[in-house]
Amino acid sequence: MASSSHNVKNVKNELVNIKEYCKDIDSRLKLSVQKVGIIRYNAFDDMGSDLSFSIALLDENLNGVVISTIFGRNESNTYAKPIIEGKSKYNLSVEELQAIDKAKENGMSSRIATRVS
Repeated sequence: MASSSHNVKNVKNELVNIKEYCKDIDSRLKLSVQKVGIIRYNAFDDMGSDLSFSIALLDENLNGVVISTIFGRNESNTYAKPIIEGKSKYNLSVEELQAIDKAKENGMSSRIATRVS
């Protein structure tokens, strides 16, 4: 009987530890990238292909970053703008706004969309 009681106590203690571990994982996941949206587009009329892109990487609270790379014939530029609660204090391009909207729609998945010129 004592052995059985000891085993039950061990199982209860382990259950408490597992619950704490799960709570810790859950709180960390809320801060991880969960929402991804990508928009590819042609930034310049004289360039072929949709080489430019904007990608939004957001957590559960819509915090994160939107990264845009603009490819030109002679150079390319990359910009990163912080996003807090789905908004940025910096001006966002149409494509960056579209990437954020896609991220909000997609949740844990990502999709690639092409802007219609």
